[in-house]
Amino acid sequence: MLQGTLDMLVLKTLAPGPAHGHTIAYAIERSSDEVLQVEHGSLYPSLHRLEDQGMIASFWGTSENNRKAKYYRITPKGKGRLSTERSRWESLVRAVTRVLGPATE
Repeated sequence: MLQGTLDMLVLKTLAPGPAHGHTIAYAIERSSDEVLQVEHGSLYPSLHRLEDQGMIASFWGTSENNRKAKYYRITPKGKGRLSTERSRWESLVRAVTRVLGPATE
């Protein structure tokens, strides 16, 4: 993934509501039709970075299987960042598509 992409995907995944790490990874993988694989070695540094930047906040809760789990929620600052990053991403995709041009066989 391009640098910063995982952070954007994490923020997008948390936009509807809080989730714990495993659920975040699963949601990204599922919504990408398993194209994107989120490794824990990448996910947790992203979560910590976003929390340090004030984009997300964490709290302890109980998971679906009745275990203690750390949950994350997006903050207002994170919602603003998601909006900005999404616009940048869409602009980048349009630019790359223009450079690639129509598919040729």
